[in-house]
Amino acid sequence: MEIKEIMNVVKDFFTENVAPPHKITSLEKTDDEGWRVIIEVIEEREYMKKYAKDEMLGIYDVLVNKEKEVTSFTRKNIRYRSAIQQEE
Repeated sequence: MEIKEIMNVVKDFFTENVAPPHKITSLEKTDDEGWRVIIEVIEEREYMKKYAKDEMLGIYDVLVNKEKEVTSFTRKNIRYRSAIQQEE
């Protein structure tokens, strides 16, 4: 299934290059046959654990091309994991 494959590509990319994924909250096909993915990742886990703070989640907007490669990502927001998520 293509959606699962795209999700795995994004998760692997973030695990290797950015931060551990928490969850994918949105995945949609783009007009150019690529994909737009919104993913939450756990930011600075060790720092937050060291100071007994709630984990921070970074919310990233990710573009994946039709060859299933991550072509760009942008952090759109950061919030405490326990904070209520606001719709943008």
